[in-house]
Amino acid sequence: MHAPRILKKTTAALLAASLLGTAVAPAQAAMVGTAQAIAAQQGALDRARFASLLERADLQAQLAAMGVDVQAARERVAGLTDAEVARLNEQVGELPAGANSALGIVVLIFLILFITDLLGTTDVFPFVHPIK
Repeated sequence: MHAPRILKKTTAALLAASLLGTAVAPAQAAMVGTAQAIAAQQGALDRARFASLLERADLQAQLAAMGVDVQAARERVAGLTDAEVARLNEQVGELPAGANSALGIVVLIFLILFITDLLGTTDVFPFVHPIK
């Protein structure tokens, strides 16, 4: 008769000790600064701006003429980091207005695809062999 009582008390003591022994991780909260919020939004805006350039019919025609699939280019743009997209948007902004800018964009996208093929991350161009 005493064994079940001792077992209950021992179990209760072990449960209480295990609950007291658990550590609660402290929560940290911090204010999000304006610069951080703007940087996060700027990355999304830069990506949308660069992706909208790929929607232009003349650019798509030039990409097709160079043998680049437009969908592959869109996926490549989606895979770029925010810093890379910002740098590309700066370069596009510095190009002269008119037909030369579309050609510059096509050349830029071609170079990005070519370099990633050389690095072995993609296989867009069959004539490029990855560096080993």
